Amino acid sequence: MKRSQAFPLLFVLLSTGLTGCYRTTRIVQKTQAPEVYRSAGVEQLQKEVSDRDAAIKSLKASVQITATTGGGKEGKVVQYTSFKGYIFVRKPHDLRVIMTLPLLGSEALDMVSNGDTFTLKNASTHGYIWRQGSNTVTKRSKNGLENLRPPVFFDSFMIPGVGADELVTLTESTRVLELDKKHHEAIEEPDYELTIMKKKDGNPAILQRTRTIHINRVTMLPFQQDIYNNDGQVETQATYDHYQPYGDQQFPALITIKRPLDEYSLKVEITQLTLNEKLDDDQFELPIPPGVTVQKLD
Repeated sequence: MKRSQAFPLLFVLLSTGLTGCYRTTRIVQKTQAPEVYRSAGVEQLQKEVSDRDAAIKSLKASVQITATTGGGKEGKVVQYTSFKGYIFVRKPHDLRVIMTLPLLGSEALDMVSNGDTFTLKNASTHGYIWRQGSNTVTKRSKNGLENLRPPVFFDSFMIPGVGADELVTLTESTRVLELDKKHHEAIEEPDYELTIMKKKDGNPAILQRTRTIHINRVTMLPFQQDIYNNDGQVETQATYDHYQPYGDQQFPALITIKRPLDEYSLKVEITQLTLNEKLDDDQFELPIPPGVTVQKLD
């Protein structure tokens, strides 16, 4: 057969195969775009993130916290009983977290931090155990919750603005939202990803990604923040849901904090919130009684 005759025959065979019985069709979830969504440039988004951060000076919240540990490394997941409690935040760096025992109402945990170090008191069967340490983990524990430090709460609750020495870049993305009662089709929502970087210490030619803020283009509010360590791994991932108006600010009533490297997560449900109320110094003090043993955490 001549080559000129072979090509038309090959085309016919391929066309028949591609459009006939040699194909498989499967049903996928049908999606639709939101009716209205906004567009913004990187400068505007950077400003909005920084303005939102600057507008909140302090925070006092009544919360319910549910901890979950485990994952693929352990081969199991354990969810613990929810604890009610309170979270106090005062910029630039003060934090206090109080959790109470279910039913009894007595303190299960009390932790304060000045931004550099922390003091922790937690209940045990033999009274309270006192611990102190640096806000930065230098020796990781196999028990993920023992690596919990105050910045996990602080940076998840108060999404920091963009610093003068930081660099930003903007990309577009989408996410598919689950079906709800109002929609028969899933919503494929367009989003922005505002990535914040810094120059690497000792080598300014290399940029290190420190955070990525995922922004909903319908509300223009953050729905997720990824925080990276110096090795480029996601150290903390916080998601934000159920935004509510508190005064002239929108704030999420549900914050879920995931620590993938430590394999634990904290679901924080905010039942009451007050923003920008004056918080006194003694609200961030936890005096250690004389004579007690204090464990040092690295």
